[in-house]
Amino acid sequence: MTKKQKKMLVRILAAAVLIVLFELLPLKGYVRFGFFMVPYLILGYDILRKAWKGILNRQVFDENFLMAVATIGAIALGEYTEGAAVMLFYQIGELFQSYAVGKSRKNISELMDIRPDYANIETDGKLEQVDPDEVAIGSIIVVQPGEKVPIDGIVTEGSSTLNTSALTGESLPREIAEGEEVISGCINMTGVLKIRTTKEFGESTVSKILELVENSSSKKSRSENFISKFAHYYTPAVCYSALALAVLPPLIRMLALNAAPEWGEWIYRALTFLVISCPCALVISIPLSFFAGIGGAGKEGILIKGSNYLETLSKTKYVVFDKTGTMTQGVFEVSGIHHNRMEEAKLLEYAAHAESASSHPISKSLKQAYGKEIDRSRVSDVEEISGNGIVAKVDGIPVAAGNGKLMERLGLEYQECHHVGTVVHVAIGGEYAGHILISDRIKPTAEEAVRALHKADVRRLVMLTGDAAPAAKQTAEKLGITEVYSELLPEGKVAKVEELLEEKPQKAKLAFVGDGINDAPVLSRADIGIAMGALGSDAAIEAADVVLMDDDPLKIAKAVRISRKCMRIVYENITFAIGIKLACLILGAVGIANMWLAIFADVGVMVIAILNAIRALFVRKL
Repeated sequence: MTKKQKKMLVRILAAAVLIVLFELLPLKGYVRFGFFMVPYLILGYDILRKAWKGILNRQVFDENFLMAVATIGAIALGEYTEGAAVMLFYQIGELFQSYAVGKSRKNISELMDIRPDYANIETDGKLEQVDPDEVAIGSIIVVQPGEKVPIDGIVTEGSSTLNTSALTGESLPREIAEGEEVISGCINMTGVLKIRTTKEFGESTVSKILELVENSSSKKSRSENFISKFAHYYTPAVCYSALALAVLPPLIRMLALNAAPEWGEWIYRALTFLVISCPCALVISIPLSFFAGIGGAGKEGILIKGSNYLETLSKTKYVVFDKTGTMTQGVFEVSGIHHNRMEEAKLLEYAAHAESASSHPISKSLKQAYGKEIDRSRVSDVEEISGNGIVAKVDGIPVAAGNGKLMERLGLEYQECHHVGTVVHVAIGGEYAGHILISDRIKPTAEEAVRALHKADVRRLVMLTGDAAPAAKQTAEKLGITEVYSELLPEGKVAKVEELLEEKPQKAKLAFVGDGINDAPVLSRADIGIAMGALGSDAAIEAADVVLMDDDPLKIAKAVRISRKCMRIVYENITFAIGIKLACLILGAVGIANMWLAIFADVGVMVIAILNAIRALFVRKL
């Protein structure tokens, strides 16, 4: 509990004791009024001040104005106990709200703790702490055990274990060694690391994530926008309705029926009507539900960019997957060399050098299989042809490495491969030289992820890939996906997603799941773009609406489940709050409800709605 919350609790307890004490004492007239004004002002001075400021700023109709008018009116009618009690229970509700918001904010603040306070620069054998913003690209920073990695970079010296739980939601540590990339926000657990920075602090992973989280609350869902508009018109409407209730019936009784106007009774009904009508439950609990949902997802390593995306995700009925790096590990291994017209080692040498400038996983696997250091000075005239492969010169000899489309583009006949996997055809000196078979591995949780999505009532699962049909079909069969489209260029994936968007029902939403590096166009085109395995990927954080911070496809279903739970809570709160208030407003208008029922309709409904809202923080394991 914060210092401010503790002060409020003391005020509430002190005022509650005084109200009970003064009610028990035989106080009459102005003495009773004077005594009850003490707890009333202890509780309500800040509400009265806010109401007065609202009037001065011409923003009259809010909950502070409603509470001020209702309680002052009750006191003016001699209902001192009820006036003070309304303020007491309202402040209890406010304290409860403050605590609930703080609890839901805690998950976000834990994520915000990944922000590093400093970076260590070694100067004359001593470590100097500097602001991370001041560290230039290419600088060497030192990260000691227990410290956060402040900036993305490559380890130049040392090995260690990194705790990535603040980013991924997973407790399993990651081993890191010399030559490997590290991202900011991780905690160094064991050894001392020297890291050469590859980005400025403002462009590093930790900064991108913090910016994403900080901006998430600005992107409102349709439900939140509805509540804002509702409150904008609702509050003035009930104020004028209360005024009409206080004035019109007495006038009708006096002028039309020639009866006593009974001003006191109708003013009391109008004040009760005002207390009941306070829209706190809706205005507070709906944004709180979304905030809690985003916070709960963040704790699981699922970053949702705004409540509008949370709402869209909940309606997902179509999920389209990229294959490589999404459902498979993207860790390729050379598993065979076939139809080669030169020594296998020589063919690998040419292919690895031609692919040396590419960061594609297939290129990495060729370099790994070659097993020797690449001499970049031997390579020239490199051209990467999207969706086809690479052409280059190695020792002045033209080398082409890619798929069958590349061979057709070059007018070369090639041999089909009868094994399942990714095939890299190689042409050297303008002649076909053989092909290299590369195999990928399905992620351990991929099959379970597909089952979980079916269980979550996702109607249609589709896989899109640039791989050859046999490899794509085999992967899809293992995963239990019946619809697969292969040999697609990046623009082909966009076209297929657009085709699916046309086919689907209007209310159903389509999510595309990709690795966030090659799939930015299609991530942007889908109703909801989910980038997974996106740790450190700028393209993912920029293009996607939802970012899964590790490689686990099981979190796709978890993200859908979190969003649906959050939306269920939102609709429950809207239905419950509006239903109870309408019933109590009618009872108040006809004189059945008194001020105590009004307190329940306001504070009681708000507390119940807030309790329901914070359930969105808690995520069950699959």
